[in-house]
Amino acid sequence: MADGETEELIDTHCHLASERYGNPLAVREECRALGLAHCISQGTNPTDWEPTLTLARRMPDFVSACLAVHPSDCTEVDEQAWERMKQLCRDNRLAAIGEAGLDYYWDAPQGWDEAAYRARQRDLLERHFELARELGLNISLHTRDKAGAGDACFEDAFAIARQFPTVRPVFHCFIGSRRQAERIFGQLDGMVSFTGLITFKKTDAVQAVAAWCPEDRFMVETDSPYLSPEPHRGALNIPGRVRFVAEKLAQLRGVSFEEICRATSRNARRFFRLPA
Repeated sequence: MADGETEELIDTHCHLASERYGNPLAVREECRALGLAHCISQGTNPTDWEPTLTLARRMPDFVSACLAVHPSDCTEVDEQAWERMKQLCRDNRLAAIGEAGLDYYWDAPQGWDEAAYRARQRDLLERHFELARELGLNISLHTRDKAGAGDACFEDAFAIARQFPTVRPVFHCFIGSRRQAERIFGQLDGMVSFTGLITFKKTDAVQAVAAWCPEDRFMVETDSPYLSPEPHRGALNIPGRVRFVAEKLAQLRGVSFEEICRATSRNARRFFRLPA
């Protein structure tokens, strides 16, 4: 593959400030060797907001930052921490607000009943959208329901997103239905992003969505250090392995790998307002 082609992959959702990585510079070199041009790293709680920003300052050619409170951390972040995060967002160049969202997969933590826990998440998600609107940024959304429990999480996040028409959402790690994707595109002007899950066996439903999805509406990601794709499933993931997600998408859609690289990079640069 020519050099110009290897530099067109963008991982739109990773956690490069994770303590599971040793030397970020070494990770960058490994990712470069796999053809990764850039990655969008998500700071999701008070312990990794500053490290995420530091990585973006140290390696601006390779990392762009997003900041938010992950829904699983919603009960651990008080008003003081929230105000600190807002100020960091105002004082630093960000690619988007994220990773924010709703997570109804895990039970409420000790001392919280389920209704109050979900209400806390919804309140914080509305605040994230308000902040994104204030700063003129888009938002990276996490939504996860219990298996077999319906799609309350998606519906609640969708309803909140509709209140903020100037903020475009990307539903990251998308595993929903084609009908949900159509609503995201048609009613929210939103995007979806596919992870290494599409390389796993028994993921026919999301593979079908990936094969159908309009070219201007999807991006690729790793969610690293999690969800390492085949043939590395179970290993520590790195942003460069977004390559395997792109290769699987090319196979599912019957197009070339280079075409997937061009389309997803174009979409990522537009959504996250990255420089050319």
